[in-house]
Amino acid sequence: MSSASSSKSKRPTRKKPVAFVYVLGCLHKGRYISYVGWTNDVTQRLAKHNNGTGARSTRGRAWTLLHTEPFQTRNEAMSREWHLKRDRAFRKKLMDAVRAGQSASSPRPVLTGRGRIAKQSG
Repeated sequence: MSSASSSKSKRPTRKKPVAFVYVLGCLHKGRYISYVGWTNDVTQRLAKHNNGTGARSTRGRAWTLLHTEPFQTRNEAMSREWHLKRDRAFRKKLMDAVRAGQSASSPRPVLTGRGRIAKQSG
């Protein structure tokens, strides 16, 4: 019969991200601090951090989500988390963008790609 129907080219489907790496930030004792972690559900994890049931080092502070990156596997997310925890320059860039945004209308930095902060016009 018709082999055209059986040989239709399937479009590659993008899988839903399995895990996310996230960067949190807060103002504590007059200085900005950050926290890097990975999770399957960023919204739920942020709520846990802010409710005092997250990681011990995040308890008792009001955290703001600064950055997220989606990954197809847990291993990819854990690897990226490991690198971000050691990349102080990246986290400082995020915190500087937050600090600069406090006086502007947008309190959060605009991020593009992996770790690049978009230049803001104005």
